[in-house]
Order: sequence, then C-alpha cells, then structure tokens
Amino acid sequence: MTAARPDPSPTPPSGHPAIEAEIKPLLDALEEIAACHVGDPEALLSLLRHLEQLHRSIQDGPFRSSLPSERSSLFRLLQDMELNGGWPYIPRLQLRTFLDLLQQGTPAAHEVDTSAEVAEAA
Repeated sequence: MTAARPDPSPTPPSGHPAIEAEIKPLLDALEEIAACHVGDPEALLSLLRHLEQLHRSIQDGPFRSSLPSERSSLFRLLQDMELNGGWPYIPRLQLRTFLDLLQQGTPAAHEVDTSAEVAEAA
C-alpha cells in the first residue's frame, strides 16, 4: 500500500486527446515516485531537476520547431494558451500583452520573429 498522495495542483485544461491518453500513466508514475519520497528533499529536488530538463528539451526542440510561422496561426495558438492557462514560464500578463500587440497589427517592417520570442519567453 502506498502513501496517500496529496491532491495535485488543479487539473490542467483538456489538451490534445492523444497526448492526454499517452501521458496519463506517465504522470501517475511520476506522482507515485514523488509520493514515495515525501520527506526526502534531495530526491524530490532530483525529480524536479529531471522534469525541468525534460521541459527545456521539449521547449527548445519539438515545441519551438513546431510553432506556426504564419501570424494568424500563431495568434490562435497564443489565444488558446491565454484562455487555457498559458505555457509554463510565460507569465499571463506578458502573454496578454503579446496578444494585444498582435491584435493591433503592427506594420510588417516592425515585426520580429515571433516564434523565437515565444520560445525565449518560455
């Protein structure tokens, strides 16, 4: 019998159904590992460091290369992020400001590479 797990932070919004189905058993296993190491801050810190490394790896690799290059598609993605809690490490205020700037339709001459900005902000 395992220790009762504390209720995790609020359930993330529904995402891509295939990802949700694939990741659930992995998340459950990670929560079980964390529960088994309650009271061992070094072990939990190690777990957090591994999760951070995975986060950075996904963010800097597949996520960054998958960002839409078309402005309207990027805007829709950012709107979804704003409505559903954003991407980790992008404060909501910054994301809201970014969306507002996109909606203003800044001239093409003043546009920056938004895919790099979003990834850097993350």
